[in-house]
Amino acid sequence: MTDLTGDSRMQIRARLCMSADGYVTTPNGWPPQVLDPLHGPGSHGIAEFLEPVEAALMGRTTFEPALTNDRWPWPGLRVFVLGSRRPEGTPDDVIVESDPVRLLERLRAANRGGDVHLIGGPRTIDTFRALGALDKLELVVLPFLVGGGMRLTDALGVDTGLEFEASRALPGGSVEIVYRVRTDGAVPAAQEPDWAPDSQRRRGN
Repeated sequence: MTDLTGDSRMQIRARLCMSADGYVTTPNGWPPQVLDPLHGPGSHGIAEFLEPVEAALMGRTTFEPALTNDRWPWPGLRVFVLGSRRPEGTPDDVIVESDPVRLLERLRAANRGGDVHLIGGPRTIDTFRALGALDKLELVVLPFLVGGGMRLTDALGVDTGLEFEASRALPGGSVEIVYRVRTDGAVPAAQEPDWAPDSQRRRGN
């Protein structure tokens, strides 16, 4: 059986910005942080997040727009892409693989001890979380509402198994929350039809 836990020094970490009403995209698909006047290179804690990162892992939907960008988004990082085909114009050193397990094997074989930035939306994150390959999930809660878009839990299962690790305030009112991801994730008790808070049960409600 393939060992997906890999080198204990390496961590696969995902990071998403989320509006105060729970959306990880705007109604037309943009990441919500672009609405923040403070948005820019290194903003919202991303500069610190990337310091220990040596590789980027993503799906084809995230990767393909980079091929026509004026600036390569991942300078200095090894890039690994989950996709059924190799897009035209893909740099030779980018690894493209259709099977997530094989892609993880190649990523771990190339690892030099740094972390991996798992980039994409909840569906991409959940693909690797389901394989037990997601170590940390970081959420940046933004101090405004967007009113629509993709919600975090539309695709990321409630059985993700998040365990709070740390939080900090960021400039402009955003809050960063870091979770460890347990492989023994369980559906929260609040999902059960007859669940009620202990305080309410004591009152007989």
